[in-house]
Amino acid sequence: MSINSTESSPSETREFEFTPDNLTRCLELIGRYPRKQAAMLPVLHVAQEQNGFISQSVEARVAELLDVPAVEVHQVVTFYSLYNRQPTGRHQIRLCMSPSCWLCGADKIKAHLEDRLGVPSGGTTADGRFTWHAVSDCLGACEDAPMLQLDKDYYGPLSAESLDELIEKAD
Repeated sequence: MSINSTESSPSETREFEFTPDNLTRCLELIGRYPRKQAAMLPVLHVAQEQNGFISQSVEARVAELLDVPAVEVHQVVTFYSLYNRQPTGRHQIRLCMSPSCWLCGADKIKAHLEDRLGVPSGGTTADGRFTWHAVSDCLGACEDAPMLQLDKDYYGPLSAESLDELIEKAD
């Protein structure tokens, strides 16, 4: 499938299918908006929850569901950092590297995280437990700087010790 194509091939569309429960969730989300396209972000979140990441076949299925060209879905997926485009670890860590967090020591937390997990930002641990990213986008919790997002929860202010505790408690 060409990413610039406005149609997806039938075989790619069938590669990813929403579970019946998730399809119902998506249809409920779509029903909340005056235009189907407006539900793109939450529908992509449902797809990522189910699939673990957003593949081209997921993009094609979401495009079909929302009646938009696949390229529009791809543009959204590549614009927002919260959509994973490759398989990831069981836990997602996003370390805020915004100016507020950086001024409060995020660079030290980043170095500790890299040493502790044994992989650079963007990497997944060998055991598949964590994928982590140092993100320049502010995560919106400057009062807790330096901070990170672990899965859906925010933690901060961080120290090397509190970070170690978070990693140990995950799972």
